[in-house]
Amino acid sequence: MPDPANPRLFRSALGRFATGVTVVTAREADGGGPVGITANSFASVSLDPPLVLWSAARSSMRHAHFSAAPAFAIHVLAAGQADLSDRFTRDGSRFEGLDYSLNADGVPLLEGTLARFECRTEARHEGGDHTIIIGLVTRFTLADGEPLVFAQGQYGRFVPGR
Repeated sequence: MPDPANPRLFRSALGRFATGVTVVTAREADGGGPVGITANSFASVSLDPPLVLWSAARSSMRHAHFSAAPAFAIHVLAAGQADLSDRFTRDGSRFEGLDYSLNADGVPLLEGTLARFECRTEARHEGGDHTIIIGLVTRFTLADGEPLVFAQGQYGRFVPGR
């Protein structure tokens, strides 16, 4: 049986769980420009009040921005948006040429995603090498379409079945 202390094998085992793909956006910690990051650690927490969470890796150069952000938006990507996901995997300043607006909290909002959750930061919890960020949803949008799925290091599609 593999040892959970082996990070490469542990990550490979975690990759067997298919997830959706999101882009989380906020403002830089110093009030500067927009910042974004691709994340698959999105989950619902509560319906009443409406709470969601995502986890920011401490090793990310963008961690300081997201862990200090008073507000953020989570964009659930559609099946045809792998390129949008790729824009924010390594460099969070990849807003050049994107159609986005700012909400009342100054958070960048991307257009054309499958769903979007605008949040105010409710709580932060340290979780190993990540910070778990819980947001109170203040507004959301949704559209019809298939979600972008990520498993075993690859993008894919959800195919409804049985």
